[in-house]
Amino acid sequence: MPRIVVLDSISQDGLDLLEAAPGIEYEVITGLKGEELRNTLMEFDGAICRSGVKITADVLEGNHRLKAIARAGVGTDNIDKNMATRLGIIVMNTPGGNTLSTAEHALALMLGLSRNIAPAYQSLIEGRWDRKLFMGTQLAGKTLGIIGLGRIGRAIAIRARAMEMKLVGYDPFMSDTLAEEMGIKMFRSYRDMLPYCDYLTVHTPLTDETRGMISTEEIAMLPKGARLINCARGGIYDEAAMVEGLKSGHLGGVALDVYPEEPCKSNPLFGMPNVLCTPHLGASTEEAQTNVALEAVELLIDYFTTGTINSAVNMTPLDGKVLSEMKGSLLLAWRLGLLASQLEKGRVTRCTINYRGEIARKVTSLVSGALAAGLLTKATGGEANIVNAKMLLKERGIELNEQKSSDRSTFSSLITVELTTENGKTTIAGTLFGNSMARLVQVNDFRLEAYLDGNLCIFTHDDIPGVIGRIGTVFGRDNVNISQLSVGRPSSRTVGKALGVLGLDSKPPVAAISEFQKVEGVTKVIFAALPEADETPDWL
Repeated sequence: MPRIVVLDSISQDGLDLLEAAPGIEYEVITGLKGEELRNTLMEFDGAICRSGVKITADVLEGNHRLKAIARAGVGTDNIDKNMATRLGIIVMNTPGGNTLSTAEHALALMLGLSRNIAPAYQSLIEGRWDRKLFMGTQLAGKTLGIIGLGRIGRAIAIRARAMEMKLVGYDPFMSDTLAEEMGIKMFRSYRDMLPYCDYLTVHTPLTDETRGMISTEEIAMLPKGARLINCARGGIYDEAAMVEGLKSGHLGGVALDVYPEEPCKSNPLFGMPNVLCTPHLGASTEEAQTNVALEAVELLIDYFTTGTINSAVNMTPLDGKVLSEMKGSLLLAWRLGLLASQLEKGRVTRCTINYRGEIARKVTSLVSGALAAGLLTKATGGEANIVNAKMLLKERGIELNEQKSSDRSTFSSLITVELTTENGKTTIAGTLFGNSMARLVQVNDFRLEAYLDGNLCIFTHDDIPGVIGRIGTVFGRDNVNISQLSVGRPSSRTVGKALGVLGLDSKPPVAAISEFQKVEGVTKVIFAALPEADETPDWL
């Protein structure tokens, strides 16, 4: 009989559902950590948690009983997914349960900040009646900037529009058609959007790209008096820059619900004028907690009673034999998606995948899922997988098309990806050498052969002697080793142009990049970071 442990407090409705589930035992044991948590997990087949407990690698190490963890909420940062995957432990989340509550909390912070509600109430507690001190501003007519238009960002947009706010947004995976329907003016970069924002709210995962994305330089781009809201992840805003922005008077206010380190009981922003902070209350509503608890319990009940795997963030519910047979193709598609997302910086509207040769006779829907997962990896903080990636693309208004032809070309199997953005189209193609060696064989009109792993530098250049040598000299001076070089000419035989792909053993320093871009004959440079050759995504 499967045993489930509930590691954080969840809604009574969720516990009632567990109680009623036939053939399942459960216990509620909260407040565990370290060795005590490790030993407890050794005694159960499934676990339900929220964000309080930290299921780290050392806690999971050596656990050969635990089969599934359900997170009652969206973020799974408190679970070591790599270790879970290695141990065959499925990690599932409940992405839809707290969307509305978090969106409403962001709007509540905007309203509370704009109308000075907290300090005004405090003045009454202290026996004062200072109406003139708390002059506020209305939201109607103001411009709200939204960075990240996933479920929560879109929910905020709908409600802000009903409050007669103007909407501007940035999300590279949001189609123009959907943005127009929602009344959102989209920008090619979030920095371009900042000068128009009276209010700015962020709804992205915390990644290397988003950490500190709103700092001193970005705050200076905002209009004087702009207000910042964060109900997403602590660390997206630079706290020191916000402090300076408030002191200088450039920022009109800051409202936070999340912090780089939690619990957070001390912060330089606490107590400053025009600051409103709450202790991570975005999902703290009765409705949200009921929804995520019920969803988490249902995930585990379905898994232990029927074997169904839904909302998995670290693996895919594929038959083992099919997965083994298609692993090479899935990895190739994933890497092509990762590369495509870094080659094209414009907002994506459509992705067309063409399968030619033997690959066209396989289950291409799975391969498309793998490619979509790679395409969305950075945008979703790694949460996109072969199961949910196509759905996430659809939710963002991005069209995903498949085309097939069993006729062979130069290669026995070829995957061609065409990404359509506001800037035009970018085409890349890849194939497998043997069963597992992924190779890039086309970039737009250029044909070549390059590895799809590690640090890549892709550049167009004049097809004349000396260019490659000058590039090598630049990297040599900065001690950056070139591990591979591939150069290709366009199939259309355009005179005088070529494309090169360099594999680098390390990421080049800023000075080397700047010098490289100035090399005579080099016309365009793009750097892309791909996993090492033996790395696979968590979901595989």
